[in-house]
Amino acid sequence: MPSFTPSRRVRARSASPRRLFPLALALLLGAGAAHAQSDNEVYEAAIAKASRLCPGHSKERTTPGVRAVPVGALRVLAQRNYTMCPDRRLDAAAPAVWYGQVGVFAWNPEVEGAAKLIAKQIDAMTRKEDFPPETLVWKADGRPAQGVTVPMFEPRPRPVGSY
Repeated sequence: MPSFTPSRRVRARSASPRRLFPLALALLLGAGAAHAQSDNEVYEAAIAKASRLCPGHSKERTTPGVRAVPVGALRVLAQRNYTMCPDRRLDAAAPAVWYGQVGVFAWNPEVEGAAKLIAKQIDAMTRKEDFPPETLVWKADGRPAQGVTVPMFEPRPRPVGSY
């Protein structure tokens, strides 16, 4: 008598919750990294970064300068890990500076028009993707200042234990 073997059915693997959980978790974590920030979140992130790095930071001094910059330019700064810092040590003759070595744009928030000036310079530099390593200084009228001495950028001291 011929032996009878039942045909083997090939069935698709079921998508059990146990198998889907790691995949769902990976997708969620990946989506968080790729999540596009809203414009307001970009501004708030720039202000928060300034609060961690800038010795002259206060919400009242930093916010108007950061908010003057187009959000697209702030996104470029965030991608490059550059920061904006208010610095009252800068004088009225040269109220805006790019510290290329440390990746910081600084402006004197007490000088009329300095926030708009630094915003204009940041917008121009991000459009060209041109961030030279040297320090650039701008006069109050927006022209480059030559032979001007500006204070060195010194980041906010880190709290003990954060090293």
